[in-house]
Amino acid sequence: MLPATPSAPVTDRLKRLPDYGPGPSGRPLLHLGAVAALYTLVQILLVLPGTGLGWDESVYISQVDDQDPVAFFSAPRARGISYLVAPLVSFTSSTTLLRVFLAVLSGAALLASLWIWRRLLPVPVLAWGGALFAGLWMTLYYGPQAMPNLWCAFGSLGAVGCFLRCARRGEDRRALAGLGVCVGVVALMRPPDAAWLVLALAGAALLVGSWRRPALFVALGAGALLGVAPWVVEAFTSYGGLFTRLHRASEIQGGMGWNVAIGDHVRALQGRMLCRPCTMAWEEPQTAVWWFALPLLAGGGITAAVRAGRRDTAVLASVTAVVLALPYLFLMGYAAPRFLLPSYALLALPVGELVRGALTQGPTGRRPLLLILVPALLLGSHFGVQYQVLQSVLERNHKMTGQLTEAADAMRRLGLRTPCTVTGPLAVPVGQYAGCTSRQSNGHDMSITKEGLRQMALRHEPIAVTTGKDRHPPLWARNWPSETLRQLPGWRVYVTPGGGRPQH
Repeated sequence: MLPATPSAPVTDRLKRLPDYGPGPSGRPLLHLGAVAALYTLVQILLVLPGTGLGWDESVYISQVDDQDPVAFFSAPRARGISYLVAPLVSFTSSTTLLRVFLAVLSGAALLASLWIWRRLLPVPVLAWGGALFAGLWMTLYYGPQAMPNLWCAFGSLGAVGCFLRCARRGEDRRALAGLGVCVGVVALMRPPDAAWLVLALAGAALLVGSWRRPALFVALGAGALLGVAPWVVEAFTSYGGLFTRLHRASEIQGGMGWNVAIGDHVRALQGRMLCRPCTMAWEEPQTAVWWFALPLLAGGGITAAVRAGRRDTAVLASVTAVVLALPYLFLMGYAAPRFLLPSYALLALPVGELVRGALTQGPTGRRPLLLILVPALLLGSHFGVQYQVLQSVLERNHKMTGQLTEAADAMRRLGLRTPCTVTGPLAVPVGQYAGCTSRQSNGHDMSITKEGLRQMALRHEPIAVTTGKDRHPPLWARNWPSETLRQLPGWRVYVTPGGGRPQH
């Protein structure tokens, strides 16, 4: 085919861009499927055994679990993850089955989000990028967890791929529908993330003349509106209106404003699931080496992509990653490694370009050496550090599971009967483990007043109170039967005398 002349329409030139459908390897499903399958297998072997439900998971799961009481659902939360686990949780409360279900589902989502890009990037780029992202400790840890951030990462990765396919080929209706679906998934999981995603992609469409297609804006808007609709409707039915919910959500999250949280995120990479406040010491700097190198690696990947004629893919993925990271790095006063998962997923693609370029474009005589050194370096340094942090995170999860199980067992030994209510600092997770409702008169919940709790106690209803170090229970519970928790030094549980009477 002759090259397009300078006067040829833009669409004609775009149609002549390389199509990486089968890729250099010729078998995209085999290679990308292997990455996804390995990701799922590692989750099942390393992450699944012994992990119990965390605080946030307990809240999300309780919304669709008919066998346990519903936990308070605070204003910032969205119900996307609850909808995702509902098919399984509706008929079983097994944490193990839930973990397997999510591990398989997250592997399939990784494959799907990479598969979208197969007509935009060579398969080796996608395979390397997918493997590097899947190998991060937070990607592995949250794969089988009922948490929304990883699903925002898959949705964001898929959305950018669909956007580029639509921008290059306006007649790609599947990609157009996929763009709306991917944006909708992100909005359903975390509305603020969807807002920044739409901002990045809509801005790109406005800046690049050949991308100003009405269909792109329609797909972005429709996907975002459909995804956020349940959150908005719930704002009016349960929170007193949209602005009231937004205000309360901002209060719970500490308010949005200028706050450089880069240091918090760096320290959190040591395995701190939520750094709030982030006063921990930075004792393991090796856990952040890859984080500081990531901008340089992505920049090298962009250079490699430009040389290969794929500038738009690497640049848009990187720019969108930066936009998605902005609110968490500069507008929030705390950090959690999971917040940046969408950015890591997108930046993995230009890094994959860099790795592929290093393996294929070096001097011919050195290629065998590179084929040995590059994987060895990645496996030894990057994946080795990720495994180290993952192990420490899992140890803390197992310890937490034992602590919450002990608290629930102590309540039963003291005679607590269901249906019951748990209040105090550990009300939400302990309530989930004990099969009780959680009610609090302060903090995020405030679903009952102190007087309301006192009246329940006077009625001799089944109540358990948890207290932390140097804390005393309410006056009405100080003479109740209590027990010290061995795995939580300084913590005690107090239970209504005789376990209370069953509620009717």
